[in-house]
Amino acid sequence: MIDASLIDAAATPYAPLIGAATLMRCAFRNENLRPIGELLLARTQANADDANAWLDASFVLQLIGQREAGLEVQHQALALKSLYELPAPGRSQGSEPTLRLLVLMGPGDFMANTPIQFLLETANIDASVQYLTLDLPLPEQVPDHDVLFVALAQSDANAPLLRDVMQMLEGWPRPVINRPEQIAHLSRDGAWAALTGAVGTVMPRTRRVERDVAEQLAAGTLEAAQLLHELLDGAAFPLIVRPIDSHAGHDLLKVDDAAALAAYLAQQPAAGFYLSAFVDYSGPDGQFRKYRIVLIDGVPYLCHLAISSHWMVHYLNAGMDESVEKRAEEARGMLDFDAGFAVRHAAALADIDRRIGLPYLGIDCAETKDGELLIFEVDNAMVVHAMDDPGKYPYKRPAMDKVFTAFAAMLARAAGKT
Repeated sequence: MIDASLIDAAATPYAPLIGAATLMRCAFRNENLRPIGELLLARTQANADDANAWLDASFVLQLIGQREAGLEVQHQALALKSLYELPAPGRSQGSEPTLRLLVLMGPGDFMANTPIQFLLETANIDASVQYLTLDLPLPEQVPDHDVLFVALAQSDANAPLLRDVMQMLEGWPRPVINRPEQIAHLSRDGAWAALTGAVGTVMPRTRRVERDVAEQLAAGTLEAAQLLHELLDGAAFPLIVRPIDSHAGHDLLKVDDAAALAAYLAQQPAAGFYLSAFVDYSGPDGQFRKYRIVLIDGVPYLCHLAISSHWMVHYLNAGMDESVEKRAEEARGMLDFDAGFAVRHAAALADIDRRIGLPYLGIDCAETKDGELLIFEVDNAMVVHAMDDPGKYPYKRPAMDKVFTAFAAMLARAAGKT
């Protein structure tokens, strides 16, 4: 049931921003967000200049599955105002924040930027979120801040914006965390190029191909073996295929042969795709284990361990809620992470940190049958959170508090406030 205070916040004209994290937490608990969305949209009709209502309404629309409508409403919000305040959560009135953070974001859905609110939920840090678009560059006057954090994620849509931000930040007078020139290399093929030859790692070659090349491969109009050799260093079917800029497993498929690829392309209108070889990383018990790790100033932290009988592992569909055994394994994995996984793959993680060069980085990975670190994705915008039911996941909150504390400490070090 939606908390009454949230209903009041949604109904109050010109109220402070509720924010994506609070609304996402409601969605995570399967609470009905439609009444909140209706209140917010009513606010926009009564007060067309209520930018906070527009932006919160855009979050709600995306969370209830109306992505395109949400992005249209977001456009309305950003046309009214490009700067939004995120006060430190839970700070007593009158007290001062330990740090002031300026966050640069771009328009888009929840995958378009680092979800900063989750990372700050235990910190005494005030954040100002400055949205940028190609038509709305960085203003000459921005809020005073100790550290600037670039939250934009890599994507085709964000590429020109990242280039603009790179120029905007030349000679910036405050410390900058996650430089845009480093983020720009995090495409799937860019990450593969950066990590090729990294110590103790496996990342199958990933190639970006235009639709006509994928169709030739599917139709056999080009010699399949020759094309695969040229594209993927001799890899053969099965292949992993996904549209450019897709995330979270959307439209991702393992295709076992050319006919399966043709059937996939018939259903997917995208103009370009990523192809990579499939690696069977199942354990001796036939289960697949995917680790989500963040590197914070080079130090690894485990955010989740998802265990599934299917090769495409996502935490929400891995059956973690239904399995005491899986949750017990994840709890052990979190408890033993620093002395186990992090030690086994210390050299690999250090090399990834050196090659990518971002103080804050997310990694989705697994362990191969030979014990190497199998990299699925490296990204600065992965969702890490503490939303899981503490009754079922009592071990999660302490693990995530370590992440949040480390993130705040990283910002403090950058600001010289250790």
